[in-house]
Amino acid sequence: MFHEINPAEWARAQTFYYFSKMAPTSYSMTVSVDVTHLLQVRKQYGFKFFPAYLWLVTKNLNAQAEFKIAEQDGKVGYFDTLTPFYATWHADTEVFSMMWTEYNDSFAEFEHNYIDNQNKYGDVRGFLSQPQTPPANAYTVSEIPWVDFEHFAVHSHNAQPYYFPSVEAGKITVDGNGRSKMPLSLTCHHATTDGWHIKKFLDSLQSDIDSFEKYL
Repeated sequence: MFHEINPAEWARAQTFYYFSKMAPTSYSMTVSVDVTHLLQVRKQYGFKFFPAYLWLVTKNLNAQAEFKIAEQDGKVGYFDTLTPFYATWHADTEVFSMMWTEYNDSFAEFEHNYIDNQNKYGDVRGFLSQPQTPPANAYTVSEIPWVDFEHFAVHSHNAQPYYFPSVEAGKITVDGNGRSKMPLSLTCHHATTDGWHIKKFLDSLQSDIDSFEKYL
C-alpha cells in the first residue's frame, strides 16, 4: 500500500526538494557486518543463508519509512514494505537473472516462498526469471559472494526519480579474531536518507543477526 506524504506536514520536505530537484545527490558506503552468529545458527538449524540475508536486510529497511519513499503519479509517499529484487546466478552461462519474493514478517514463510520461486523460475533465462512485472515497491538487493570488497557503489543512468536503497553484500571472510565478516554496501538517495538512517539500520540489522534464532 502506498501512503501519500503531505509536504506541508513533512519535516524533510525542503531537504527532499533540494537533493531531488536542485542538487540531485546519492551516496554509497560500505561497512563490515559481523555474521558469525548467523552462520552458527544456520549450521544448527539448516536454513539457507541467502534468503536469511534478504529477509534481514528487508526487515530492517522496512522499519524506517525513509527507505520506502517513492513517487507515484507525481505524488511523493512511501510503501508499507519493500520487496527484495535480487539476482539468480546461472553457472552454465555465467549470466544472472532477476527475481523477487514478497516480504513476509515470518522468516519461515519468506524462505518457503523464496525456495518456491527458485523451484519454479530458477532455471528460466533472460533478465527477468518470473513472468510478471516486478512490483512498484521492489528494491535491488544482492550479493557478490566471490569478492571481499572494501567499497562498492551503484551508479544509475536512469533519469527517472528513484529513491529506494540498493544493497550489495560481498564474500564472507574470517578475521584474525575468528569472527566472520561480510562487506555490505548501501547506495542511498540523499533526498530521502541521511547517515542517521543508515546508523539506525545497521544497529538494528546487527542486533537481529546476533539474535536470529528468535525468528525461527
